[in-house]
Amino acid sequence: MLDYLPHITVFALLDGLIILVVLPWVVMTKKETTAAVAWCLVVVLMPLFGTFLFWVFGYNHVYRPLRRKARHRSAFRESHPPQTHEAARGEEEPEGDDTWNHLGSLALKVKAFPISRGNKVTLFDETPEAYQALMAAIQASRSHIHLEYFIFRRDETGRQMIAVLGEKAKEGVEVRLLYDSVGGWNLRRAFLQPLVERGGKVTSFLSINPLRSRLQVNMRNHRKIVVIDGQLGFIGGMNIGDEYVGKSARFGYWRDEVARLDGPAVAGLQRIFLEDWDFAYGETLTGDKYFPELTASGDGDVQVIESGPDQEVNSIREIYLAAISSARERLWMASPYFVPDAGLLDALRLARYRGVDVRLLTLLKPDHFFSFYAGRYYWSELLGMGVKVYQYRRGMMHSKIITADGQWGIVGSANLDNRSLHLNFEAGCILHTPALIEIFEKRFLIDLEESIILDAESFARRGFGMRLLENGCRLLSPVL
Repeated sequence: MLDYLPHITVFALLDGLIILVVLPWVVMTKKETTAAVAWCLVVVLMPLFGTFLFWVFGYNHVYRPLRRKARHRSAFRESHPPQTHEAARGEEEPEGDDTWNHLGSLALKVKAFPISRGNKVTLFDETPEAYQALMAAIQASRSHIHLEYFIFRRDETGRQMIAVLGEKAKEGVEVRLLYDSVGGWNLRRAFLQPLVERGGKVTSFLSINPLRSRLQVNMRNHRKIVVIDGQLGFIGGMNIGDEYVGKSARFGYWRDEVARLDGPAVAGLQRIFLEDWDFAYGETLTGDKYFPELTASGDGDVQVIESGPDQEVNSIREIYLAAISSARERLWMASPYFVPDAGLLDALRLARYRGVDVRLLTLLKPDHFFSFYAGRYYWSELLGMGVKVYQYRRGMMHSKIITADGQWGIVGSANLDNRSLHLNFEAGCILHTPALIEIFEKRFLIDLEESIILDAESFARRGFGMRLLENGCRLLSPVL
């Protein structure tokens, strides 16, 4: 034993030194108190391994790129003010309930785009139909095609998309594809070559580079945006891959929500893409070619919103909180992942105190293990509040929507979890038109018929092992 004493002493001193160095690092970089405490405990209990985990999952290695992105956005918006390119936005609030009209003004204060009137909004809840509409719009393009996706699979659906984009590039249409470097980790040059050889441009967002200390799985671009000719756009939860169109044996039927926009609101989607493209690729695109005059083509009032870790205040989280706090009759939510922060839980609890009918539609079978079981931990709190929790049994429930009082709704890429509301770059489409919300609510009720409602008493009787698993996964909630 004495022979090992020097080695034990050295390791003890090393652990102590690591703790002394890393704990101030954690405290100074983690703003959330809960996250800071959790990471401090991990480092104290497992100094070496805990430091590695914090470096990979907890520490933001991309402060400088994020500051650069914020500067890009600021400079771009100074030269392209919203009113220049968002025709028909109007200064008056849309018609309807004053409570929800004021939410448009509030969203504007947290950096959402102005409300755009006169949009034609087509809502898809069947992803094969959404994909076919997307492909048809791409094939009809004449000027440019801009695509931004979190996941772009190297499978049959991905190859089909690359082939079509390559043909359009060959015709002289400008094609730009931006994908996330984590979501598209397995994309290879050979796979993208048919597009690049024909003149298309492709790049990844915040590439992972260990040589530059960027082994970073957080801060991902989770947006799903397509803009065609600056005149029509798509936004929602659908990525490009076989599973998203129901071709995966593992997931089967895929339930998602996609919106096609025709009209003034498309300029907001275009600006989000071009700001991200300028940051990732270094190409600044301006002028009427990318921001054409957009005339009214429907009666939808739409407000485009984006959020990300480059913002001081997360816009989508703030508008979620505002909607929950404003609901008076019903608040219906669909999200595959429900790992909320304390603020969202408190807002939902207060909504129930006011007698609001709160319902959550989520997964039955997990696709991401830790997120699913961490979410189950929070189901207990929801059920205790009187929230109705439904698990979708027909297939994979991937929709991200919230509707309130039949007056207000949002669809986009952001889930009800910490990753979407604190770590990822997200985009959404706020709908201020009751007729469109009615479509969402009717579909939501149909989805509930395809779901299992959780029984609070039965759920409370789940075994100790399951509770332990849920609590263990819940400890990772700051990064889920």
